[in-house]
Amino acid sequence: MSRRPQNTKEILMGIQRIWLRFSPQIRKQRWLLTAGCLGLVTEVLARLLVPIPLKLIFDYIIVPGDRSLPFTIPLIPDTNTLVLLTIFTIGIVAVTGLQAAAAYVSSVSMSLASTRIITEIRAQLYTHLQRLSLSFHNQARSGDLITRITNDTGRLKDVMITTAIPLVVNNLTLVGMVGVMFWLNWELTLIALTVFPLFLLTTVRITRRIHGLAKQQRKREGAMAALAAEAMGAIKVVKALSLEGMLEDSFSNQNQQSLQEGVKTQQLSAGLQRTIQILVAVAKALVLWRGVQLVLQQAITPGDLLVFITYLKTAFKPTRQLAKQTTQIAKAIASGERVMDLLDTVPAIRDSRGAMEAPAFRGQVSFHQVSFGYKSDHSILNNLNLEAQPGQKVALVGPSGGGKSTLVSLLLRLYDPDEGQIRIDGHDLREYKLESLRRQITIVLQESILFGVSVRDNIAYGLLGASQKEIEAAARLANAHDFIMALPQGYDTILGERGATLSGGQRQRIAIARAAIRKAPIVILDEPTVGLDNANEQAVTEALDRLIQGCTTFLITHDLRGAVNADQICYLEKGTILESGTHDQLMRLRGHYATLYQLQTALGNSINENIYAWQSTSR
Repeated sequence: MSRRPQNTKEILMGIQRIWLRFSPQIRKQRWLLTAGCLGLVTEVLARLLVPIPLKLIFDYIIVPGDRSLPFTIPLIPDTNTLVLLTIFTIGIVAVTGLQAAAAYVSSVSMSLASTRIITEIRAQLYTHLQRLSLSFHNQARSGDLITRITNDTGRLKDVMITTAIPLVVNNLTLVGMVGVMFWLNWELTLIALTVFPLFLLTTVRITRRIHGLAKQQRKREGAMAALAAEAMGAIKVVKALSLEGMLEDSFSNQNQQSLQEGVKTQQLSAGLQRTIQILVAVAKALVLWRGVQLVLQQAITPGDLLVFITYLKTAFKPTRQLAKQTTQIAKAIASGERVMDLLDTVPAIRDSRGAMEAPAFRGQVSFHQVSFGYKSDHSILNNLNLEAQPGQKVALVGPSGGGKSTLVSLLLRLYDPDEGQIRIDGHDLREYKLESLRRQITIVLQESILFGVSVRDNIAYGLLGASQKEIEAAARLANAHDFIMALPQGYDTILGERGATLSGGQRQRIAIARAAIRKAPIVILDEPTVGLDNANEQAVTEALDRLIQGCTTFLITHDLRGAVNADQICYLEKGTILESGTHDQLMRLRGHYATLYQLQTALGNSINENIYAWQSTSR
């Protein structure tokens, strides 16, 4: 978990870490950033020139006298007063115009550069997130990940460009201004600097409190995002169980606490700004008190005092900005660290060194002494051995939690086994590049996941770049073409999120079409007909039969009617294959499978999971 920077030194170190981490993206925008920095420097220089025309007006027109003027310009004493006044006032407009133009160039350049940099970082973060292993996503909270992609990357703009660069330039300028002020009058400069120690002590004390509150608020914002994402993702369950009120109370409680922390943070930040404002006023008052005395003593001119006060105001501006934006920068640094933490997360499942493109598979699959557990202290599969020949249909049956879905997840290499090997055509899966491996395996799940795009795109996701002819052929194979053509825009109909605008059977047939278009030699079917009525089940079953022709197929099912015609049936329980064989062989064995099949046959079409529980407890 990222820790909030606690002081100015840590803030600067945090800015440095983020700049180094994202230097490749920053370098791509170096010309825009250079233009922005030049604009900033020009703006600062123009700001230094602003009081000069006023000084000349004071010293040469309003209160002229026999003084030793530090800014002696030839011909001025002999020039008409009205002409001088005209020149000096035009100079005020010219300097202000230069300052405005420089500020415009700086603002546009910085904004464009920061937008491009953040866009690239966000795309990189999303791509990396897609590549992270399933074990990572199982532990992460989707709301928090979404917050990192959207809000945290957006806040990086503050620490990298829009706030950091101007602060650095302004603070470098501060050093130069102090030098100019010493050149004008060292005594007045020392008087002005007497408030700096008090300023530093006040800033450190208040910012520590601000950072503590801001840290709590940021954590709470992440929790709120995760709670909202979970509630929206399970909205059917929420409504079915009437959980709206409970979840609203929970969200409201977090929201109110976040509000209170935000108010306290703003109060402290506003208090810090007002404190700095008072300190600046004290410095000005002291300088004026002594400066007027020096003017009366003719040690300096009124114009000198005017320039000094203006420079003093400008010199304090970076410190006021730092006080004003310290919370913003601290939050941005914490957001940057959250983004970097995610980018630095190494996928548990990735291409091994020397991995090669998978050749066209024949479909021979073997599990050799495979053991696996999602946690180190709890095994799901124990020394499992299984072999499927090309074109065979292997049915995986047994009670829930026995390891059936885990087994096919290992085949997809969503996880790697803790021990043993999984081979396709005699080669370990880890010898192949992930994309080329998964491209030759297709899957149909119990819950068909569709996307909020057109029907055409949902099918084409199985084979990117597929032609309309291929899409329609896959839809016909899945018994989906006719109902698709009956939709308002046919294949161009946009589906609701997760395919909510279709029936369960329609969603399943589109999922089968998406699987079919891959033409993969290995097929995984995970309870593909559960929850369907008789008509839809028949249509889906016919489509599946066409899908798996000539393919090595792994069928996970609790309905043993679908396993009867399998070439091999494996009964899994507690991560171990207790029985294996054809339907006839297992029936003659009179073991777990035979008992379960007889009970299901006696119950008709009811598939009751309690049968498995009864079997387990009766032994």
